[in-house]
Amino acid sequence: MTHRDHGRGATVIAVDIGRVDYGDALDLQHRLAAERANDEREDVLVVCEHAAVYTAGRNADPDNVLDASTIPVVRADRGGDITYHGPGQVVIYPIIRLDSSREVRRYVGVLQEACIAVAAMHGVTAHAEPALPGVWVGDEKLAAIGVRVRRGSTSHGLAFNVDPDLSDYDGIVACGIRGRGVCSLASLGVRTSTEGVARALVDALARGLDRPVRWSDAAGLDAAGRAA
Repeated sequence: MTHRDHGRGATVIAVDIGRVDYGDALDLQHRLAAERANDEREDVLVVCEHAAVYTAGRNADPDNVLDASTIPVVRADRGGDITYHGPGQVVIYPIIRLDSSREVRRYVGVLQEACIAVAAMHGVTAHAEPALPGVWVGDEKLAAIGVRVRRGSTSHGLAFNVDPDLSDYDGIVACGIRGRGVCSLASLGVRTSTEGVARALVDALARGLDRPVRWSDAAGLDAAGRAA
């Protein structure tokens, strides 16, 4: 199998790199996405957690940052507005090669359905809304979704709230959506681990992509999936 065999049935690599600075994760995504666009590696799911940070997408409205006195704001090259990352949240950055621009909508749907499936595993009924990004439980957002596609390769992805400090969201208008709240599995009464949710999300993404998944450790990221 060559690295050009990126469709149904090809292996996707999952790597948990632990807690990492958002800027370092952004640099890593840029490198991996460029390698994937050049068919120099297989598809990869980067699993991580960040220290508290607000990230502003290309379309972010500065007025949606209400208080950045204690949490830094970092620009991101994804679509969307302002969002939050922090401890207790599972972040997954899929670096996936899409065959055409027509696949982008389906790909976003795969991210949403993976979050919905993992919520259901924990007894939580979540849903997607056509006009609003992310995954919702009632009027509260459980998972944020934002993607970038360049040269056919995806970056950015999803952030699923397991047990973050929800008060950190008070400093922003999350995703630029006013009049709605934010929730987590913990705030909904579910006690579980970020590690378990991360594994479940990777499995759900692999099912949605119709792909087998192979885990690699962080130390092997440079070697995993690289072209010989």
